[in-house]
Amino acid sequence: MTQKYDKEFKLHAVQLALESGKPASQVARELGISQKTLYGWVAKYKEDPSTPFVGSGNLKPEAKPLRDLEREIRELREENAILKKVVRIFTNDRK
Repeated sequence: MTQKYDKEFKLHAVQLALESGKPASQVARELGISQKTLYGWVAKYKEDPSTPFVGSGNLKPEAKPLRDLEREIRELREENAILKKVVRIFTNDRK
């Protein structure tokens, strides 16, 4: 089973790894996490320091408009399919 860590813990771990002068392996051991996990967090932090650990259904601010548009497209396609079925039903009843 994988352990879940909150954003504050991850930020604290990354700051320790980057600013303490200790090797990342020692920081990971002190915090009780694997080196691989810590290196992954550091990589995510370096990739985007302003919003490094989004997750749990949260998106980066620039991704929200795209997700909203995709949701709207999906809803419109569903509505369109329903309307096509209704038209088929009414045209068959008149014959």
